[in-house]
Amino acid sequence: MAEFTPTQRTWKIFKRNKFAVAGMLFIVVTIIIAILGYLIMPDSTPSANNQTIQLSIKKPGAKFMMLRLIKPERIDTVGFFTKMLFGQPAFYRDIPITSYRILKDSVLVNEYIGNEDKPEKKTYELPAAVLAKGPSAFITHKTFLLGTDVYGRDMLSRLILGARISLSVGLMAVIISLLIGVTIGAIAGYFGGWVDAALSWLMNILWALPALLLVIAISFALGKGLWQIFIAVGLSMWVEVARLVRGQVLSIKQTEYIEAARSLGYNNMRIIGRHILPNIAGPILVMASSNFASAILLEAGLSFLGFGAQPPMPTWGSMIKEHYGYIIMDSSFLSIIPGLAIMLIVYAFNLVTVGLRDAFDIKSQSTRI
Repeated sequence: MAEFTPTQRTWKIFKRNKFAVAGMLFIVVTIIIAILGYLIMPDSTPSANNQTIQLSIKKPGAKFMMLRLIKPERIDTVGFFTKMLFGQPAFYRDIPITSYRILKDSVLVNEYIGNEDKPEKKTYELPAAVLAKGPSAFITHKTFLLGTDVYGRDMLSRLILGARISLSVGLMAVIISLLIGVTIGAIAGYFGGWVDAALSWLMNILWALPALLLVIAISFALGKGLWQIFIAVGLSMWVEVARLVRGQVLSIKQTEYIEAARSLGYNNMRIIGRHILPNIAGPILVMASSNFASAILLEAGLSFLGFGAQPPMPTWGSMIKEHYGYIIMDSSFLSIIPGLAIMLIVYAFNLVTVGLRDAFDIKSQSTRI
């Protein structure tokens, strides 16, 4: 009979949970989409902020004919990685039209103003070189798969970019919380005595504070911005990690192999780093997965309250804030779409958390989101 290593056994158990695997696949796909970002977005301008006011609040699947005019200012073409990270400023100004007619040195268009307004006739002069290439050089068609927001911006593009913000906040918050929580929890549990009493007192004080209020307080101290949110959310979540690590270290530090390590003269840092922490990696990983989902919810709540990333940078929380008034109207999709995105990604992390908990056989440890 084949022997399996602990890691192989853990992965084997995890794969049996089909919901956890589905959640993991959804998270992986979301991460890939978020990394590609501007490369796959219909609107690749910085912050997906290409506004066309005439097209505000258009339903998903709306199609429009656009007249493309070259901008008078010089626009440089950015490199591949620069575009992937920050986007490419638009080379053209897009004007929605209903019809057009080519004249000698210009084009006559019926400019779209709104569904209830009559199109306005306008004439735009175009360079002879552009006219010589035919209509494909200055006429294009756009389809807004998820519609447009109140400023006429493409909802799909802003949703994709919002995924990047949410996952970035979750990742950075988890890293910060693990660095602080694992360090303080391990020190408190291993050394005990007055060190444990002092650190436990600090943890209990912070544990009593609601997470959202603590994040808002830290945000007030640091200011508004994306990096401030990374730090604020991370500093509000380390207590859960520290309490978990402290309890695990207290239960494991008296075992025989730890006593053997002490008798061999290993220093405390080596015992903690090489003998204790690797053996409690399972519960820490489960907590990290749970905290990832919590961080996404916290970021969405902060953005909704106006403390998150500032406009025009899109976040799922700010997208709900900008359009929650349309829920009772015929355009509820403006808030439902980002809300559904938050629900799905948090649910996916919940499924992964449950799968990891079963895989590591953590029955007595409860995680909360």
